[in-house]
Amino acid sequence: MEAKDGLVGAVLVVGGGIGGIQAALDLAESGYYVYLLEKSPSIGGVMAQLDKTFPTCDCSICILSPKLVECGRHPNIELLSYSELLDVKGKPGDFKAAILKRARSVNESLCTGCGICQEKCPWKTESEFEQGLVQRKAIYVPYAQAIPNIPVIDREICAYFLKGTCRACEKFCPIGAIDFNQVDQKIEIDVGAIILSLGFDEFDPTPFFNYGYKRYPNVVTSIELERMLSASGPYQGELLRPSDKKSPRRIAWIQCIGSRDNNHPYCSSVCCTYAIKEAIVAKEHVPFELEETIFFMDMRTQGKDFDKFYERASRDGVDFVRSKVYGVQELDGTGNLLLKYLGEDGKLTTSEFDLVVLSVGLQPSPESIKLAKELGIQLNPYGFCYTGMFSPVETSKPGIFVCGAFQGPKDIPETVMQASGSAAKSASLLSPARN
Repeated sequence: MEAKDGLVGAVLVVGGGIGGIQAALDLAESGYYVYLLEKSPSIGGVMAQLDKTFPTCDCSICILSPKLVECGRHPNIELLSYSELLDVKGKPGDFKAAILKRARSVNESLCTGCGICQEKCPWKTESEFEQGLVQRKAIYVPYAQAIPNIPVIDREICAYFLKGTCRACEKFCPIGAIDFNQVDQKIEIDVGAIILSLGFDEFDPTPFFNYGYKRYPNVVTSIELERMLSASGPYQGELLRPSDKKSPRRIAWIQCIGSRDNNHPYCSSVCCTYAIKEAIVAKEHVPFELEETIFFMDMRTQGKDFDKFYERASRDGVDFVRSKVYGVQELDGTGNLLLKYLGEDGKLTTSEFDLVVLSVGLQPSPESIKLAKELGIQLNPYGFCYTGMFSPVETSKPGIFVCGAFQGPKDIPETVMQASGSAAKSASLLSPARN
């Protein structure tokens, strides 16, 4: 895009989660051209994995899907999925961004998204979107409502790229869209502003050996439970525990896993409320009365109607126990779990549960930290993007803005509001160059 008055009237939004999507739509509707860049094969981010949103318990994908479709069809938005930002040079209003567009091994202009290639592919691996609870094919679309609805070939498990054999997807594709000769491409784009909506990583509780994650199949993370509850998930919305596919009758949530500890001294903001949401929603998935206990240090339900949500859960029979959990042990032969904790009264107590959910915190991804350092973006002591108290969407580098959980742990409503704020700041900077 040509510069006007020394400004390029286009914006690069890095990250295709709900924050990046909202920022892109706001800018596109205001007349700016937007490049929406996402490292995974499709946009949607973590919100696409959630079953419901709090505190209303509305369907997450029902809210997100119209925005996905609008992003895919908007004439002012160019999707750069399966791509990553390499470098940025220039000044506010006139940046040149270098982007690596990875090869899908599928011709995007030919593919109709019919899904035949995925049906015929014989090679499988764990599904990242489904948190490893089920498998996906070597050629795949991350989830049913994905935009763009174009599959990608995972070259690390594809038999053709490993052994030079198979090619089943190519054989059965009715329009010849499979292209094994595709290569990665480096492209450059001119933009006037950049918005970093890099999201977050869920904390990996595997190092917390005393909680039994990855050792005991019925110890799961909160994001795994979201997929277990989802109607589009691996169990089609039926609440089953992984070990024997039986419905649990006693479920425990352990809070602050990867938050408020020596390595992560901050509060992750969303864990208390999403645990309450999961406890309320889980009751709707079984025909019997669930025994549910949330073990917490402090119940932090700041946000509009969040405290009412907490009170609702208490009325619905969710038990809240202020405590410090120090161990989980599997009982032989049953798959049940013995949870050991120190209560407010100072006594050591044990309780038996069928399923234990670890409420994992939010942390910046190593890729986000690396990219920020390469761009010269200042980070705070925890690795999130540093912003001033009265300028929460402005990074330390003029012309580059931030929104969402990369600026600090936050929920979906706050992410959306901040995304609109970052879009407004970008629009203000580039207003003379608007289409």
